[in-house]
Amino acid sequence: MQLIDIGVNLTNPSFADKHQAVLDRAYAAGVCQLVLTGTSVEGSEQALELCRQLDETAQRLFATAGIHPHSASDWNADSDQRLRSLLKEPNVVAVGECGLDFNRDFSPRPQQEKVLEEHLAMAVELQLPVFLHERDASQRLLEILRDYRDQLPAAVVHCFTGEKKALFSYLDLDLHIGITGWICDERRGTHLHPLVKEIKRGRLMLESDAPYLLPRSLRPKPKNGRNEPAYLTEVLREVALHRGEAEEDLAAHTTACARAFYGLPSIPR
Repeated sequence: MQLIDIGVNLTNPSFADKHQAVLDRAYAAGVCQLVLTGTSVEGSEQALELCRQLDETAQRLFATAGIHPHSASDWNADSDQRLRSLLKEPNVVAVGECGLDFNRDFSPRPQQEKVLEEHLAMAVELQLPVFLHERDASQRLLEILRDYRDQLPAAVVHCFTGEKKALFSYLDLDLHIGITGWICDERRGTHLHPLVKEIKRGRLMLESDAPYLLPRSLRPKPKNGRNEPAYLTEVLREVALHRGEAEEDLAAHTTACARAFYGLPSIPR
């Protein structure tokens, strides 16, 4: 059984000096490929450097390049050029993380929208998929995406945590959906249990979003409380349960979906 983690924050300081051990545990758990999330220009450069350092074969580690909406205020004249340079690297397979976060509003909403459109324009020009973030902003995100969707090769709403209306609107726009350990959280994720059945094959992907969102159903829990890609198997178990699918079947079609979405090479079993 093979899994692909479509979103892991391996540049997070909590993973410092532990990268290889984290990856070894992931590979042992069946997570054969990982996409490292870029959330700033500097973070995207670091993600690419980790790919180069830790994957000599260029078969297992890939990265995205973008600016998270929390950091949209950091966008400047240099950002566009540096991101474009990164996005031309073979290990960089998507534009993002980018999007809208009206939950925390760490950057002004007009600036978030401007920076999102800059990312979408780059994705259209370079014909790359988009890795999207959205919190409490589904309607506005949809309004902006509609102007670009026909020209984009693909886009995924990563770490989907929304309600039925948002999910169906995203699917109607032919977007992909990423599911994380949020679905394993009995306090706030149970609304996702009936919704994951509504995501058709070829549009569903799995992600850890590590070191965040440790699956609360995981047993035993790690003493450090840190999520890592090896625990993606718990997300697989929970999603399979609520879709009524065998874990092996779910792993097969979500992995095939992720591989097609990002254009990743096949890995021998």
